[in-house]
Amino acid sequence: MQFVESKFAKHMQPINGSAIREIFKLLAKPGMISFAGGNPSNTALEPEVVSDLAREALEKYGATLLQYGATDGFNPFRESAAQFLRGSQVNCTADDILPTQGGTQAFDVLLKALIDPGDAVLCESPTFLGAIQAMREYNAKLVPMPTDDNGVIVEAAEELIKQHHPKLMYVIPTFQNPTGITLSLERRKALAALASKYGVVIAEDDPYRDLRYSGDPLPSIQSFDEEGWVVYMSSFSKYIAPGLRVGAAAVKNPLLRRKMVIGKQSADTHSPLLNQAIVDAYIRKGLMPAHLARICGDYKKQLSAMLDCFKYFPKGTTHTVPQGGLFVWAGLPGGMDAMKAFEAAVAANVAFVPGTHFYPEGGHENTLRLNFSMCDIPTIEAGMAKLGKVISDM
Repeated sequence: MQFVESKFAKHMQPINGSAIREIFKLLAKPGMISFAGGNPSNTALEPEVVSDLAREALEKYGATLLQYGATDGFNPFRESAAQFLRGSQVNCTADDILPTQGGTQAFDVLLKALIDPGDAVLCESPTFLGAIQAMREYNAKLVPMPTDDNGVIVEAAEELIKQHHPKLMYVIPTFQNPTGITLSLERRKALAALASKYGVVIAEDDPYRDLRYSGDPLPSIQSFDEEGWVVYMSSFSKYIAPGLRVGAAAVKNPLLRRKMVIGKQSADTHSPLLNQAIVDAYIRKGLMPAHLARICGDYKKQLSAMLDCFKYFPKGTTHTVPQGGLFVWAGLPGGMDAMKAFEAAVAANVAFVPGTHFYPEGGHENTLRLNFSMCDIPTIEAGMAKLGKVISDM
């Protein structure tokens, strides 16, 4: 007897996995220039520093770091993570922190705690496709929220809350993935007020916050939340190393945090103690400010180079001008199809992510996401020239 599609759970049958992960398979092609991922630059990673911190942590804590640990987390890391997040205007203490395997797991255990099949979840349109995949795996009903250059349109979000009675709203407020747009201060306050008014949990996914190259930092949505409706999700992947898979959720509501802990227990028991200890030491030694200053200086130049290279694209192409983060969002003119452009671009050894994958409702075939952090400036210039020619030839 063959193992057929009908053997899978109904909610898994239509899910094909991450488009970005599929694109990664193309990157082994010789000469391929990739604007497709969301990785930090290899020059932003510090293997020698991480190695030294790991050795020091093992010398300090010994076999404790190699044993099982509490799902609630490694207490020194919870303390230092809370300190770090308070610097980002997040209202939290160590008791509020749940260490997770990156920000992705924080959202997963939040979905596990809240969502029954068919429950509505409001999300930006477009939004992070990994989050779209996670919501669909929990059989959620995805309700797209309209956005503009200042992020979620609050009035539209309130109407959708009245219509669909969601349990959860998912928002990436700072240098949004995929658009690079930042939610305005007024709208951050307004979304926190909506959460309290209607009893909707907001998942505030903020992994890019400290990758700022211009403008002034804004308070988190969570900082305006007085009743524990906002779960702030952070990650050290984009700051220190994605391979460590260390993130943190700040959850002020103790009942909700407990449910998330229970959900994590059945997923991985606990996040690796050694990895938590490495990030804890990185923060306590005061390494983060100088590191962020260095990598932000480099990323700012790379972003500027990419924006300059839109001169190679056909007239009528639009693009965002982010103040930080890792992505630029573009729209092609005249109803052009970025999916078709992708095929031609790969043949010319350039990769990007077609924008349609980021829309819960699909469509928007003329859009695309470009990442600038993984390539040096000469490579960005060469790749954008190639890509611009491919699109112009279409």
